[in-house]
Amino acid sequence: MTPQERAERSAATMWAKDVAAQAAGMVLTRIAPGQAEMTMPVRDDMLNGHAMCHGGYIFTLADTAFAYACNSHNNLVVAQENTITFLAPGKKGELLTAVAEEMSLTGRSGVYDVVVLGEDGRKVALFRGLSRQIKGQHFDEGDA
Repeated sequence: MTPQERAERSAATMWAKDVAAQAAGMVLTRIAPGQAEMTMPVRDDMLNGHAMCHGGYIFTLADTAFAYACNSHNNLVVAQENTITFLAPGKKGELLTAVAEEMSLTGRSGVYDVVVLGEDGRKVALFRGLSRQIKGQHFDEGDA
């Protein structure tokens, strides 16, 4: 099994159970070892009192891209710590894109950076996720 095949199968296994991402309208548009890209439309029910995308939804998009990137090696991985910096508002009706990239993976700990972009390419948020591998795999590679 190639690293790309492993990433694709890990993502498919996660996506089948990822009710939260699906309910938010997210779509996994790219997966590779240590990388993921997800999109999410800014719907009316995601707007805050300023008529812009609520920061919690932007965080959820970034966190989800982070989750798929750090789980792409067929190990069960969870978030240990996340931070986000909001740079610009998400606009009603636009498609946000979160691009996650593995910066470091040592032992059971990883560091991932995610940039959330608006449709026009502006940076909406910067997110850093620290991951921790736990016991288990998404699928038995002996079955692959």
